[in-house]
Amino acid sequence: MRKKKKNSFLITSVGEKIFRVHCGAESDSALNKYGFIREMEGPGKVARDFDIEKFMPDLLGETGELSFTVGKEEDWIGFGDVTRERMYHRGYKISCWVRNVSSYIPVPFFMSSKGYAVLVNSTHRVEFDMAASDKQKVSWHDHSGRIDFYLMTGASFIENIRLYTRLCGKPFLPPEWAFGLWYICREQANDYEAVNDALNFRREGIPCDVIGLEPGWMEKKYDLSPDKKWHPERFPIPSWCQNGPHNFINAIKRMGFHFELWECNEYDFSYEEERRLGKKADSVETDKPVDFHKDGEADDHFIWPRYSDTLTKKDEAWFEHHKKFIDQGADFFKQDGTYQMCPHPGRVWGNGMSDDEMHNLYPLLYARQMNEGLSKYTNKRPVVFTVAGWTGFQSYCGTWTGDVGGRLETLGSMLNTAVMGHNWCTNDMEVIQPEGIHFGYLQPWSQINSWTYFRMPWVQGEKLCETHRFYSRLRSRLIPYIYSWAYQTAEQGVPLLMRPLQIEFEKDIKCRGIMHEYLLGRDMLVTIYKNDIYLPEGRWIDFWTGKLYRGGKTYKIEWPDDRGGGIFIREGAIIPFGPVMQYRGEVKLDKLELHIFPSEEESFFELYEDDGISFDYQKGMFSKTLITCRRMKNAVTVEIADPAGKHIPPEHEWSFAISLDKKPLEVNHGNWQWNAHRRELTISSFKGRKLEVKI
Repeated sequence: MRKKKKNSFLITSVGEKIFRVHCGAESDSALNKYGFIREMEGPGKVARDFDIEKFMPDLLGETGELSFTVGKEEDWIGFGDVTRERMYHRGYKISCWVRNVSSYIPVPFFMSSKGYAVLVNSTHRVEFDMAASDKQKVSWHDHSGRIDFYLMTGASFIENIRLYTRLCGKPFLPPEWAFGLWYICREQANDYEAVNDALNFRREGIPCDVIGLEPGWMEKKYDLSPDKKWHPERFPIPSWCQNGPHNFINAIKRMGFHFELWECNEYDFSYEEERRLGKKADSVETDKPVDFHKDGEADDHFIWPRYSDTLTKKDEAWFEHHKKFIDQGADFFKQDGTYQMCPHPGRVWGNGMSDDEMHNLYPLLYARQMNEGLSKYTNKRPVVFTVAGWTGFQSYCGTWTGDVGGRLETLGSMLNTAVMGHNWCTNDMEVIQPEGIHFGYLQPWSQINSWTYFRMPWVQGEKLCETHRFYSRLRSRLIPYIYSWAYQTAEQGVPLLMRPLQIEFEKDIKCRGIMHEYLLGRDMLVTIYKNDIYLPEGRWIDFWTGKLYRGGKTYKIEWPDDRGGGIFIREGAIIPFGPVMQYRGEVKLDKLELHIFPSEEESFFELYEDDGISFDYQKGMFSKTLITCRRMKNAVTVEIADPAGKHIPPEHEWSFAISLDKKPLEVNHGNWQWNAHRRELTISSFKGRKLEVKI
């Protein structure tokens, strides 16, 4: 590899603090071609005064190979779901290539502890050496043979994530019901079992918003075609009520559930993408045989040409055949990893790409076409649920961690994809142990997948069923808090609903190796599976006991027998709890309880509300209620502003649970109580705007 002169790299500014670097002939990747990368300033201006070697000293590169010198203390975070064991990657080699389980969502994006970030602009396999072979060098090999990358200079992890999502898309805001519990029936289920499962959730008082079906719903199991049909014995839908009101889907939906269907895919999405660009793939007339002897006898079997891909309808988008199922009541589709994760050596796709370029791109096309299809056809916010992704996936879909259950390692996937600003994630909950239940209900999305087993909460035994009931109700009450932080995540393009400690406390070296803790929203720290925990700087309160902990230390904790892990409330926290709802919208969100841990610095929380379904929030049809709190020497004040925005929320009645160091002397509201054991002040039925507590 010969050294390149500085002016051999073409460096353009494509947005504030974002630079594009080319070596050799300039040409766009598939990410640019299909709009997954959005350069803010058009083609970019040559950045003549930009010193790239300030960030990447001794930069060398040619024919897809690049290397630069790194510092002794420098380390890197990123790459998506390529490992679940760590978040920092110094000393490791990483291959970004979509693979089943081991690499569901690889993204060739990394951030340095020195304050810069790199996104390799490619859909080919990219292999990184993060100071593994040479402790002083980082290098990568892009199998496209090109050098094309974006350099971001945001100085911090949070700022560089913000720049990445400006370039590749912010997360969309799902409907509110998507943050309730999902239940996926077992593969062998029929219509009676599906309705019965739905009914049992309501009878057991376990809040749940979604009922879904595994691949057994189809007449042909794992049907890849756009001609799939319902299994005639398991799910007989009479011809006279295809779309209700008497079929089993309508029965489920009358109980307040949304409905999901499993699917798998090998359809060629590239034809649709080319049509969107105003192009059409080359075609040959097929109404008559060609290259045939004039005296030969031809029949219908001699259609020319004969494509190896007999699945794709080249003039029809994949989404089209979903419409009949949406008309019957399907709200979204689980886009399984089956087949889309597999390499297709030798396949030439409809846009002319080989699989070397198309393999990593395929999940992006799948997610976006589903997202945009649902949005346009239903005029509602979509739920897109898939397992695979690449650069920009966070802008179109939610994900689960694949067919690996809900154990500790699945958190590693969620934390590593959070580095891409992604937060709509979940796993297949472990339902037979309190630790798995605790983790499963305290994620951005929450899912029980029976698959081929019996994972219904009510068949796990009385004690575990009660644990499900408690956590499902806790989750239901937390949705005002979860939904508000979901909005902020979508608005800001950074992970605010599930945030790794490695990002929130970037300078705290002790956080680097922690893979069993995370922040759910700003104010709740969740610990899973382990009793040894580390609490970062500040003061924290054990949600279960009210015990106060000081941060910057490691503790050995316990939790109650009927719980499964730790929850710690951060100083400055303002957490709204709503009423228990068996499904979103069951009752008005008019009674809210604020859990508050006052700090000396003023803290705030914006309660976000909208209709929960439509795109009207993008036109300003939402409300934000600003809540502020501050602890002074002799008093605590809480102020609740009038709702601001075009959406008119219900009139709220407030109650409080406020953590204090000592019993208050006076409260400007008559109905209050003091819990000396938890050192907690509780207040009910407050309808004012300013609460004052003298201490």
